[in-house]
Amino acid sequence: MVDLNWLVHFLVWLIIVGSIFGLFWWLVDYIGLPAPFDKVAKVAIAIVAVVLLINVLLGFGGLNPPFRLPK
Repeated sequence: MVDLNWLVHFLVWLIIVGSIFGLFWWLVDYIGLPAPFDKVAKVAIAIVAVVLLINVLLGFGGLNPPFRLPK
């Protein structure tokens, strides 16, 4: 039988972190930054979210993630 425990953890993690980054995205729109700063903030949020997602996927895949927090 295949253990799908990691999938449940990943989905819960994805919902929580996705909600947090969605809140940051909404906050940038809500504050109403001027045009160039608005795009820079959104690009920074997207880059951090993608790097974090890649890190977690590599960790679940059994590979050593390149960005590991110290224990």
